[in-house]
Amino acid sequence: MTKTTLTRRKFLAASVLAAATTTIVKPDSIAGTAANSVLEVGLIGCGGRGDWITEVFKQNENYRFVAVADYFQDRVDAVGTKVGVPAERRYSTLSGYKRLLDGKLDVAVIETPPSFHPEQAAAAVAANKHVFLAKPIAVDVPGCVSVEESGKKATEKKLAFLVDFQTRANQFFREAIKRVHAGDMGELVSIYSYYPWSAGGHDTPLTDADSYLRNWYQSIELSGCCIVEQDIHTLDVATWVAGTNPLWAAGTGGRKLRKHGNINDHYNVTYGFPNDVTLQFASVKFIPGVKDEIVCRAWGTGGALDTNYFGDVGIRGNKPYEGGNCADNYWAGTVTNVREFYEAIAAGDFSNPTVAPSVCSNLTCVLGRDAVRQKKLLTWNEMMQTGERLEMKLDGLKS
Repeated sequence: MTKTTLTRRKFLAASVLAAATTTIVKPDSIAGTAANSVLEVGLIGCGGRGDWITEVFKQNENYRFVAVADYFQDRVDAVGTKVGVPAERRYSTLSGYKRLLDGKLDVAVIETPPSFHPEQAAAAVAANKHVFLAKPIAVDVPGCVSVEESGKKATEKKLAFLVDFQTRANQFFREAIKRVHAGDMGELVSIYSYYPWSAGGHDTPLTDADSYLRNWYQSIELSGCCIVEQDIHTLDVATWVAGTNPLWAAGTGGRKLRKHGNINDHYNVTYGFPNDVTLQFASVKFIPGVKDEIVCRAWGTGGALDTNYFGDVGIRGNKPYEGGNCADNYWAGTVTNVREFYEAIAAGDFSNPTVAPSVCSNLTCVLGRDAVRQKKLLTWNEMMQTGERLEMKLDGLKS
């Protein structure tokens, strides 16, 4: 996420810190878990989100950071100092994560640019580490397939693998969509989702390999474009409501404001789902004065669902659900995921239920992006069969 976004969200996080910390699970509160069974954590990715998420893990006494890795030494040292990691376990360059995984630790927290997630998650599972993975899981079809396979291998090896979607950890989202699937809204008719954002990432000249990687959001092959890196929040809710993947997508998009990099700053996409259900999706980024929202609404034959990542969630109609407000979702959802990740490990539950829906929503974003890129109606099957891979430009970077 951008520094502007993180600043706003850190403010929200601070306002609920005291309440959130009351949900922390102590090591001796879970059956069969010894009081001193603290999980040793290695953080891969020490940028904005990686630095931020250390605060969540630090508030939970079930974890202790023992290693950090990032391409950039300044980021490694800043975060390493903050969480008390000794200099000998701070790793830089592109291969730093490999040296981190070679060391003694239990959990790999992966917060690097999305393009690196598939390779790093696969390496972590191969090294017998539990995986806590940031969204989006990948930038293209091969990457999504790779993460799906890593999740399955983790289950086979009795390892936990969690993808950190905050909405799926929120009590109001969970209950509302549970009721939708139970039929409280009647038969699903249509879905509408949008994500306007006034910041939408910096627009910085990419002058060399270092600036290319530092400003990774601006490059489609590193971030997947805004529809993958950011809009996945609302499209994930849409696929959650639909309960399946779309059959096709078609739409428009482009660049009106951005000057650097190769990502778009707006999308308008229509998705087609089974049973003649349609999803209308809109995204605008970088427009001054726009109201920041992450919204998904759905209509059924018996009611309407309203959701907002930073607002109210509820159902109106024949079987209403009052729901509640999710203003603290960015922080509190992550707190819940960190807690439930530990609980799954302690309980020996390695079913890893967050992987499959994360693959579905990520591929839904890729489908919309590529339909716009190819300027045609693109089917899910065609996208999967083509399996286009986006190649990172890593020449000039330290291996």
